[in-house]
Amino acid sequence: MSNKMAKKENYDKRLCSFLDKYDRAFIVAADNVGSKQFQDIRRGLREHSVVLMGKNTLMKRCIRLYAERTKEEKWNVLLDYLVGNVGIIFTNGELNNIRDEIMKFKVGAPARVGLVAPNDVEVPAGGTGLDPSSTNFFQVLNIPTKINKGTVEITSNVALIKAGEKVGASEATLLAKLGIKPFSYGLIVKFVYESGAVFDPMVLDITDEDLEKTVQLGIKRIAAACLALNYPTLASIPHSIVNGYKNVLAVSVETEYTFPLAEKVKAYLADPSAFASSAPEAAAGGDSALTEEKKEEAKAEEEEESDEDMGFSLFD
Repeated sequence: MSNKMAKKENYDKRLCSFLDKYDRAFIVAADNVGSKQFQDIRRGLREHSVVLMGKNTLMKRCIRLYAERTKEEKWNVLLDYLVGNVGIIFTNGELNNIRDEIMKFKVGAPARVGLVAPNDVEVPAGGTGLDPSSTNFFQVLNIPTKINKGTVEITSNVALIKAGEKVGASEATLLAKLGIKPFSYGLIVKFVYESGAVFDPMVLDITDEDLEKTVQLGIKRIAAACLALNYPTLASIPHSIVNGYKNVLAVSVETEYTFPLAEKVKAYLADPSAFASSAPEAAAGGDSALTEEKKEEAKAEEEEESDEDMGFSLFD
């Protein structure tokens, strides 16, 4: 057996052991991630996760063979997502925590000529520390500057590169002169796998409160539709009961028919002033009670002060 075949078999055994051991995984993009950074990531995730990189064709083959041997096809959903420079992080831990841990391992990188910018780059206003001979260089890039205390100062923030654009030679040179490392690289979570399902990592940001609001909005819409269609459901029945009570109350007010809950409404409509006068009386009663309490407290304080001013104590 050749050394190459032995390595493939060992890789297959390793991958299959991960498929047996773990139920969750992240598919991560590894563009511009160096070997030293990979070592740090593996070391940081070692307690609860394992990072597996390899050729996409080899990973797909191992997963297919695993499904054929074990009749367990839940991992087959990963096959369509193993595209590009990607790897798999297997874990049984809490997905939110593991994702946050992965995102910690970012390394700043300078702008290189021809590199596609992963994010917008802005040069901040302020001193540059460069001598006035560099003024022409800034003028070529349309960056407003002035001379302040013998150095070039940028007068306003300048959007230098937009995300998706290639870095030019002038932009790369300027950022290098200013000592700016505008990009940061690390493993980027592209997809999340759990129990046979693959979903976007943004799903992990959904909280219980978000789910509750979504369910409440759905119930409101169902209730509105059912009320409009006169089709009773669990969502619309409470509203139908309230609307029915309003109708019965309206009939009672307009006719001599009455029932206990309608008596108070009728009494209010017959003499609103009676209810208006009772409210101030209740408030006045409450105010008088508070006043009496304050008087009693003040009297007690005065008695305590008079005792303290007697001029003697038990130990004199």
